[in-house]
Amino acid sequence: MAKEKGRKLIAQNKKARHDYQILDTYEAGLVLTGTEVKSLRQGRASLVDGFVQMDGNEAWLYNVHVPEYSQGTWTNHSARRKRKLLLHRTEIDKLESKSQETGHTIVPLALYFKDGRAKVEIALARGKKEYDKRQALREKQDRRETERTISAIRRRERA
Repeated sequence: MAKEKGRKLIAQNKKARHDYQILDTYEAGLVLTGTEVKSLRQGRASLVDGFVQMDGNEAWLYNVHVPEYSQGTWTNHSARRKRKLLLHRTEIDKLESKSQETGHTIVPLALYFKDGRAKVEIALARGKKEYDKRQALREKQDRRETERTISAIRRRERA
């Protein structure tokens, strides 16, 4: 049996990048049951409402929806249970101190398999105000328009 290599994306939280200003990112392992891993291998998960909380020198991932495995029996997991994150002690301490500052939170950005192991990318983030979101959208739209004009000019030059 060949060992799995590379990174296979399962779920992504695009809304988090819109709603929060990302300050720092971390990669963490997850403690999962067998049926959760099988469900994730089918590519089924949602990070939309997910968040991380520190509890007694441990990091826990809340509200991440991993649907029940369809062929699972009575050993099946609950879909929105809290899951323990595997981080180094220094990372946990740093995240705990930073997340206690006003306006800071820890959100999951992506859930993926890396060399056959389930990983989650979490980020220390600060919530954006409404005007920050509008400005970010405006900048993105302006960037897109300039790229379109540049590509149109290049097409005309080739023709």
